[in-house]
Amino acid sequence: MDSGDNEVTIDFSPLLRVFKNGHVERMFDSPIVPPSLEDPTTGVATKDIDISPDIKARLYLPKLTNSTNEKLPILVYYHGGGFCLESAFSFLDHRYLNLIVSEANVIAISVEYRLAPEHPLPIAYEDSWTALQWVVSHVLENPGFEKEPWLVNHGNFEKVLIGGDSAGGNIVHNLAIRSSYESLHGGIKILGCILCFPYFLTSSDFKEDSLASRIWGFVNPTAEDGVDDPRINPFVEKAKSLSVLGCSNILVCVAEKDELRNIGIKYVEAVKKSGWKGEIELIDVQGEDHCFQIFNLETEKAKDLIKGMANFIKKYCA
Repeated sequence: MDSGDNEVTIDFSPLLRVFKNGHVERMFDSPIVPPSLEDPTTGVATKDIDISPDIKARLYLPKLTNSTNEKLPILVYYHGGGFCLESAFSFLDHRYLNLIVSEANVIAISVEYRLAPEHPLPIAYEDSWTALQWVVSHVLENPGFEKEPWLVNHGNFEKVLIGGDSAGGNIVHNLAIRSSYESLHGGIKILGCILCFPYFLTSSDFKEDSLASRIWGFVNPTAEDGVDDPRINPFVEKAKSLSVLGCSNILVCVAEKDELRNIGIKYVEAVKKSGWKGEIELIDVQGEDHCFQIFNLETEKAKDLIKGMANFIKKYCA
């Protein structure tokens, strides 16, 4: 049995363990990979940048075909991992974003927000908002702001979208709500939101001892209402009305075997009934589980889902 500093105090095996000495063992993370000047499969170029001393990101630029001055939609992306796992620089997300960027012909900024438990919520939400504000700040004339050339030369700031998987989908929802009462720099509006397998919970749908509920309590220990915190449960009375969502178009993706499927569908139905003035679409993949497309990119269903996301982007960015 472990004792002293080697004692495990929190055990979410096979995902994560925390030891008495504070060490966090992330067992689920995929390896970190470097950016590439040209991905051999897609031709997408990537590079890493610092948004602030605490926030980093990986930029993705598709292979330009029409013109070196080609202006492209901008996708700000937030990775999944329950707010405590994975990275914008991981093998899985790097491979996944390369395909999305190539298929949709967009510039993407994959945000490396800080993770719990070292940085408990709401830090991930604040980092994500800061990164989004940094992106749209490129439309401002600010002599002290060092602009990113890829965004300046190739970004279309009239076509800004935000997207994410799992916890990233939850972040997207919360940023869309926030943008309804706190303006983005330059008056930029979010054109579209992509919520893939969004991490939402309710006390009526998830038991207190379920893994999804326990992880929420772990990453957000100050949440007064547990899984009925408005940031994880958008249906509670104290949550802001879904009618104020600050975007024009929404795509929600769910999968048949995912325990979050029903609550994702519930979200779509609630948005439709809220009076929100926009278009919301649902993709429901049969026979698959949570975030399957990130782990098994080679399958036909994964390719179809990525194509569906790309078609959503193209539909509203034409």
